Amino acid sequence: MNLRRALWIAAVLLPAAAGPAAAQFPPAQEPPCMKDFAKLRDEAAKKANAIRDAQKHRVSPKEACHLFNVFSAAEQKLIQYAEKNATWCGIPPQIIDSMKKGHARTTEVRTKVCRVAAAPPRPPGPSLSDTLSGPIPDANNIKTGRGTFDTLTGSPIGSR
Repeated sequence: MNLRRALWIAAVLLPAAAGPAAAQFPPAQEPPCMKDFAKLRDEAAKKANAIRDAQKHRVSPKEACHLFNVFSAAEQKLIQYAEKNATWCGIPPQIIDSMKKGHARTTEVRTKVCRVAAAPPRPPGPSLSDTLSGPIPDANNIKTGRGTFDTLTGSPIGSR
């Protein structure tokens, strides 16, 4: 998977999964635990935005891996809080399941990004000048022979 694409997917997952939980209660009837939940959600969203910014600036895979680890930890903290206070806060189980599915996708992407970061760098291929500056033929390195397909003499089989 392309690193830029993985960063974008992870940055979009958290707000989509955590947003409906805050929308369960009208503002006038918001339970007191929602302030803590919103604080954790905003922190995780900030980490997701850091991944988005990293995608735009094309950071190295090692830095992207670090950002994913930080984001995954914030997301896990949010899920644990939601599970622990689900009945008190009135968070529906389907919201928690949705958050867990989003976290599973984040973990998959994080694993792929960190695997790329841990891999040794590929050796650079030859440059254009290396490719174009091959040996220059001169009188000393040109072989004329009587090979099977020696077509310079006019005979494709080389029978003389």
